[in-house]
Amino acid sequence: MTNPAPAVPRMRTPHRDLSAFLDAIDGVPTIRDPVRVRRRSRDFFWYSPILNAQLHGKTADLVVVPRNEADVLRVAGACARHRIPLTPRGAGTGNYGQAVPLDGGIILDLTDMHAVAWQRPGAIRVEPGAKMVDIDAATRPKGWELRMHPSTKRTATIGGFVAGGSGGIGSVTYGGLREPGNILAARIVTLEAEPRVIELRADAAQKVNRAYGTTGIITMLEMPLAPAWPWIDLIVAFDDFIEALEFGHAAALADGIVKKLITPMIWPLPSYFSELKPHCPQGKSLLFAMLAEPSLEIFKALLGRRGEITYEAQNDETPGVTPLYEYTWNHTTLHVLKAGRGITYLQCLFPHDRLLASVRQMQDLFGDEVLPHLEFIRFGGRVTASALPIVRFTTARRLDEIIATFEAHGVLIANPHVFTLEEGSRHKRAEADQIGFKGEVDPRGLLNPGKMRTYMPREAP
Repeated sequence: MTNPAPAVPRMRTPHRDLSAFLDAIDGVPTIRDPVRVRRRSRDFFWYSPILNAQLHGKTADLVVVPRNEADVLRVAGACARHRIPLTPRGAGTGNYGQAVPLDGGIILDLTDMHAVAWQRPGAIRVEPGAKMVDIDAATRPKGWELRMHPSTKRTATIGGFVAGGSGGIGSVTYGGLREPGNILAARIVTLEAEPRVIELRADAAQKVNRAYGTTGIITMLEMPLAPAWPWIDLIVAFDDFIEALEFGHAAALADGIVKKLITPMIWPLPSYFSELKPHCPQGKSLLFAMLAEPSLEIFKALLGRRGEITYEAQNDETPGVTPLYEYTWNHTTLHVLKAGRGITYLQCLFPHDRLLASVRQMQDLFGDEVLPHLEFIRFGGRVTASALPIVRFTTARRLDEIIATFEAHGVLIANPHVFTLEEGSRHKRAEADQIGFKGEVDPRGLLNPGKMRTYMPREAP
């Protein structure tokens, strides 16, 4: 449901005295201009009309821009000693209010921490503020690239992706960030009067994954890399959405086809892609794909006469060019939102063992009120589809009814219309290891307070 969390987040503490805090961090760069502070207190929560109303006007008191881990340690210690909330932030490309401070305090903007510590075959160690597009630019000359990235790759930071994301382009092959091996290690700073630096390796690194910065301040990440192929972008047109879905499923199941993206979507969603209009035939449902060049021939053989390829080109991330992946995942929602704010979206996970039947069932139930847009992924070793359908928004109550109907038919919902970890989870709870770990690293509950609703501070705030 959309409103199990408090309808109105905690109000910002008025007239907070930051003078002692500023003295303690003297020399660390800060942003104090109210307009710039407000801008960096926002993310893309306005995708949701529910969050747009709830989070409007929430802002930090101050933005601090650390240059290195030593700066982070100073800021963390000062916040703990002076009882000041701290919200870590990357590029602010999230959609759920992850980087919005509910109780004022400090925004810790980590984008100036972007150095690569080292890279080796199959892995890279990098600071959290590094843009994901820059990481790939550094690793591709040696034949490697990140396993997955969001559709916001060209602006998103690796720290923001790990702390606020779950998967994306590449997940059709490697699954999401929660899959073992997709985060190798995370180095974090605790929020205590005497902050500690902790290295989390292997499964322990999951304690910071999609925790919205509530379980420690990430200062370094070690991420796995995949072979960097020359990627080919394709658009395939189909007469019927189910035909696009069925072929997409077949292509996703074809393990011998090296792929990074398989995205079927129903007409009229492609009508909103103005730059792609020559490749989006009127009334046709489309499938977007990214394939390794050597797999192109077998992909076309699998397609046969089921659909028509309307676009084929080398993937291009040159500035000024819009790569094909920026029409998929939640960029699809963005393109539709540009035409008007009367829509929103959901995040669904369909059951792998009745995927096609389940998608058809939801389409029959909702018609054009919920327009299907799917992203094939691997989940727990099985191929299924996540979905970001476009929803015609009328009221919060109707949105609740749509969510309840999906869940009643066995489709899991990660609700993008709430700002807490618990309500936004498909399982409606925060991970137990994350809650327990938060008690160790943030005893007063000052890290992004209000986002982990079930956490009870171990010490008085």
